[in-house]
Amino acid sequence: MSARFSSRTPADLAPNRLSALADRLRTDGGGLSDLTATNPTAVGLSYPVRELQGALAAAAAEPYEPSPRGLWSARRAVADFLAYRTPAIDPEQIFLTSSTSEAYGYLFKLLCEPGDQILVPRPSYPLFEHLCRLDAVEARGYALGRSPEFALDPDRVEVELGPRTRAVVVVSPNNPTGSVASPAALAELSQLCGERGLALIADEVFAEYPAAGHAPPASALGGGGCLCFALGGLSKSSGLPHYKLGWLALAGPSDECAAAALRLEHIADAYLSAPGPVMRALPRLLEIGADIRRAIAERVDAGRAAAEAALAGAPRARLLPAAGGWSAVIELDPELDEEALCLRLAEAERVLLHPGYFFDFDRGAHVVASLLPPVGEVERAMKALRHLLA
Repeated sequence: MSARFSSRTPADLAPNRLSALADRLRTDGGGLSDLTATNPTAVGLSYPVRELQGALAAAAAEPYEPSPRGLWSARRAVADFLAYRTPAIDPEQIFLTSSTSEAYGYLFKLLCEPGDQILVPRPSYPLFEHLCRLDAVEARGYALGRSPEFALDPDRVEVELGPRTRAVVVVSPNNPTGSVASPAALAELSQLCGERGLALIADEVFAEYPAAGHAPPASALGGGGCLCFALGGLSKSSGLPHYKLGWLALAGPSDECAAAALRLEHIADAYLSAPGPVMRALPRLLEIGADIRRAIAERVDAGRAAAEAALAGAPRARLLPAAGGWSAVIELDPELDEEALCLRLAEAERVLLHPGYFFDFDRGAHVVASLLPPVGEVERAMKALRHLLA
């Protein structure tokens, strides 16, 4: 008799046609403009290797000190790092994890019974459905406002609330639209969540990457109307995904925060997954990360400018504005088949883009490009897209 597998994993894990083609192109040795690449360590950016090695070497000989919340010195460093855009945070209100994905897992375990519901934005990155499913929770979408603003609208959230809703997720800057939640919308949503007894989960991993000419986004931690959790980590804030350190900070009514912190500590104590040497080195890593972050921001801004120039006046395509993040969204003629277009680009031009359905765009046709690759690759890809649409 065969083993039975949990329904928390998909029944069919075979790659779709576009994914299979992308895998072949990445390994066949030919040139490729891969604008689905989101790993900052693999796009030709220069990293201060000696400084990073030194930071870890200095921490390597320190003793192991298991702590469910994470080392206090590291939590203090996170609180200091966030101080430029958040209310003052007590390090006791910060928990360290191995990633923001793990932080989501902690929060789903804290807030939900199996079968409960989490509201997540659409369009947005498709990770939420997978993470919810792994914790036996339902991800239910709420629509952001219309293109090109994709604004957070608490009224659109409210209509999706149900009897088993336990929390609302906000992503600001949103991935991939780059839209930023306004302070007024965050305050209104915080009030709504407080009135309904819901938690607010704010994914702020791209907060350190406002687009040129835009101010850093407001943190949801300042809303005050409900129990709120804000997530971030080294992966985006310092361009160090391989160092595997994330964090969550909580704010809200003091009694709820105290109760949530005790339960989060209980959950975290079962895993103790934040790596000790990285926690020891975190104050220095955040300092070093400033230069990495600057290089990423310059790359993204230059890529956006190149995409805008290449698509200026293009038939049946326009680059949508963004207030932050690493991605560019190109809105297409709604009569176009976005997946077919991505397949043609891959096969004929060796250019990889994401079709919009990957991010749950529910109106029109779109493709999404990462702006992390070298500017020349972005320019080449956008010119190839323009050529196919001519």
